[in-house]
Amino acid sequence: MAETDVLIVGGGPVGLTARALLRRWNVRTLLIEKHAELSPFPRSRLVNVRSMEIFRELDLAAEITARAFAPSYGRVRFRDTLRDDDFASAALVGVHDPVPESPEVGVVTSQDRLEPILLAAADSETWFGAELVDLAEDDDGVAATVVSDGGETRIRARYVLAADGANSTVRQRLGIGLSGPGKLAALTTIVFDAELDQVTAQPAGVYFTSHGTFLPLYPEGGWAMLAATPEDPETTDWAALVAQAIGAGGAVKVARVQHWVMNAAIADRFRHGRILLAGDAAHALPILGGMGMNTGIADVHNLCWKLAGVLQGWDEPSLLETYEAERHPIAQQTLTQTVANTQLALGVQARRRAGETPAGTVELPWSDRYFAQLGLVLGASYGEASEPPGTDYVPNPSPGHRLPHAWLADGRSTLDSCGATFALLTPDPARWRDQRAGAWPLQVETLPRALAGQFGLGPHDALLVRPDSHIDSRLTG
Repeated sequence: MAETDVLIVGGGPVGLTARALLRRWNVRTLLIEKHAELSPFPRSRLVNVRSMEIFRELDLAAEITARAFAPSYGRVRFRDTLRDDDFASAALVGVHDPVPESPEVGVVTSQDRLEPILLAAADSETWFGAELVDLAEDDDGVAATVVSDGGETRIRARYVLAADGANSTVRQRLGIGLSGPGKLAALTTIVFDAELDQVTAQPAGVYFTSHGTFLPLYPEGGWAMLAATPEDPETTDWAALVAQAIGAGGAVKVARVQHWVMNAAIADRFRHGRILLAGDAAHALPILGGMGMNTGIADVHNLCWKLAGVLQGWDEPSLLETYEAERHPIAQQTLTQTVANTQLALGVQARRRAGETPAGTVELPWSDRYFAQLGLVLGASYGEASEPPGTDYVPNPSPGHRLPHAWLADGRSTLDSCGATFALLTPDPARWRDQRAGAWPLQVETLPRALAGQFGLGPHDALLVRPDSHIDSRLTG
């Protein structure tokens, strides 16, 4: 029988990020992934600014950026066919374009480029081709049964972190239900090659057309089209369908076709005793806006330091109760926004395809909230008094909120104080140097007095900040 502190089920970006975060806390992990290797498909493509802050903590942001698309791809374009002129265009806020509210910049990249970087970020034990088939929980831990080419293996873990996707085996085994709109659309992804130099001369991360959505897959080339699944997919001429959406002729070579359903739902619970859900296992979000993977990365950023605290004895097991309390409302807010955006997008595409929009009319496929994501991404807050974030992000140095970014005298961000420990930021470090937040690992950071004033701190006050960069409390000196 194999033994570990945390069994991570699922080797996608969320599970791999959890593995790296827990390794930094010196927590023993074992990750199992039912597929024989990392995903070879591009899939999720947007790494938003908050995720890049998390990857900055892991010293991965620079490498991720180096393998991403050029900054000019950080926008979307709206056309009737792919080769038509734009009828509208907009930038993705905080993507390939610096914003003063963060030390990092979001990127457009491909999931199959991101995952190897995350895998290499930790040397923790990882089993590919190992599928979870059963698990049973008791007072001291969880016993899991895994099947691989080598036969059946039992694993004993103190906790299980389930990041095994929207069809999560763990969630289904636990009998945890889902709530939400459910199926939004039946879609087909067509991966193809075509001569599109005219299009790439006006780069974008996403091209929305009346006939479907086009995505450049890699900086070096390759394309995918997302379209509504036809009534007769078995007899559809996919090359002709793509060529019609491209417009103005040209040969199309189809490499792969995949049918799938875009769902929208949230697990009724994110925790079952010692088993915790994260990422798509906890919430299936529509793909428009790229919030699914990023919300999952924020899940494990919230969860992993809490697991470390319980396992290493510097906090009580009740700390894990805060995970669902904090992340479930954020998932619900994100679901509400992405569902509304998706319904608007599909409606506008259908109207333009049917010729119901007057010529020359500029109609964006959804509200400005889609593009101004900073309020949702950086403004997410924890606590009973938290309000749903608005379109714009307003830095807030109050408990429950992400610590506002500001540059320190040594060139570091205030956010660089967080991650490996709790941080106590104060203009009077001598007063707090011997203070300890119980048994919590803590470092004291000097905050310039001018910056302290911006954060609403007196000359002897302090902010106690959690390892996930959210403010725990304000302390009076």
